[in-house]
Amino acid sequence: MDKKELKQKVKEVIAHVLEIEIEEISDDANFIFDLGADSAQSLELVAGFEEEFDIEMDEDRALEVQNVSDAVDFISEYTK
Repeated sequence: MDKKELKQKVKEVIAHVLEIEIEEISDDANFIFDLGADSAQSLELVAGFEEEFDIEMDEDRALEVQNVSDAVDFISEYTK
């Protein structure tokens, strides 16, 4: 899966979990400050990414990821 496709899928998961339109999600959007995610939704995002990409992420490291671009880079480590 290339980065463009990965980024689109990441944005789809974010839109679903945070119940926002995908168009509202910029590549550098911060999950908390720009998109309004709370701590419970941050955990839901991790679970959503794991389900979407059929991976198991290090939860502590995953929760350190703060924006869309970092999430794409982080998930790409698991999907190689």
